[in-house]
Amino acid sequence: MTDRRPSGQQKRVNRITRKVGLDAGALIHVGLLQEHNVRVTVFDYDGTHCDQWQPQDLEEIVPLKDSPTVSWINVDGIHDVQIVERIGQLFGIHPLIQEDIVHAGQRPKMEDMSDHIYIVLKMLEGQDSEREVDWEQLSMIIGPNFLITFQEREGDIFDPVRQRITEDKGKIRKVGADYLAYALLDLVVDHYFVVLERLGDKIEVLEEEIIGQSGPEVLNKINHLKRATLTMRRSVWPLREVISNMQRLESDLIKETTKPYLKDVYDHTIQIVDTVETFRDMLSGMVEIYMSNLSNRMNEVMKVLTMIATIFIPLTFIVGVYGMNFQYMPELHWRYGYAAVWIVMLIIAYGMVSYFRKRKWF
Repeated sequence: MTDRRPSGQQKRVNRITRKVGLDAGALIHVGLLQEHNVRVTVFDYDGTHCDQWQPQDLEEIVPLKDSPTVSWINVDGIHDVQIVERIGQLFGIHPLIQEDIVHAGQRPKMEDMSDHIYIVLKMLEGQDSEREVDWEQLSMIIGPNFLITFQEREGDIFDPVRQRITEDKGKIRKVGADYLAYALLDLVVDHYFVVLERLGDKIEVLEEEIIGQSGPEVLNKINHLKRATLTMRRSVWPLREVISNMQRLESDLIKETTKPYLKDVYDHTIQIVDTVETFRDMLSGMVEIYMSNLSNRMNEVMKVLTMIATIFIPLTFIVGVYGMNFQYMPELHWRYGYAAVWIVMLIIAYGMVSYFRKRKWF
């Protein structure tokens, strides 16, 4: 997936509170803050031809609803709710579905509306910043002969599908809109493996770092990776249910010939879920190793301090005795008393150090 942020991380607009008290189906954009104009791209194809264009007026796409060809209408940007609403009116999309489309942050799900199927999922991409994984909401409307996709921003991972359509590779131009939806789903899920591989490489590097280093920067890296795996888990677990429901769906919009391909995507999601769970266990184990290393270092410091204090206990006793300044202390008037006290203290200190080393406490 190409980087689609102009600079840094894009901010998300949170206007959920503005929807309080409004009618069901009220269109309020919640998602990435965008400044570009919404772009609509159309692929219209069958087994003999393929047309691609960007309509200047949405009325141009009205004939596609009843066309015998397959039409893929892709919308880059959901911040202009009027365009989403107009497309919804032209293709008979339920108002509640339109509301979900412009409200990024939906849990991956599928809804069968009889004459069209609504699917929402997350597209993920790896990052080099503290935010290891970034996500974007993708909405699909599957109709009898059309597929409408709504993305939050320009650019995506679907160029291989576009190439297969324009160059007539494979069977994509010989089948319906449901197979096109499968092809996009498969590409999104396959890209999860790319993100997982990236996370896996970082986890392997972190495993080596954590053994020899237990500073706070290591703990920060672990926390960033844990948040990334949590983001993936939230994206993949519900998607597994979505694809399973599509397989069992009794609808003319999902043909029986497409369901075996959906089974393959379902198997991939299971594999991703297992890998994510493995990464979560590994990162939890790293936290335990970090705390163990920290505790061991603290124990080593305390052991050294304890030994030093133990060595100085008898020395402090001797110094304390001869520091009482009683009048009748014979050693105070002895010519070699000062040297004798030093010799005794050094012998005691040396003896204790030798004993500690013999016991391998040093």
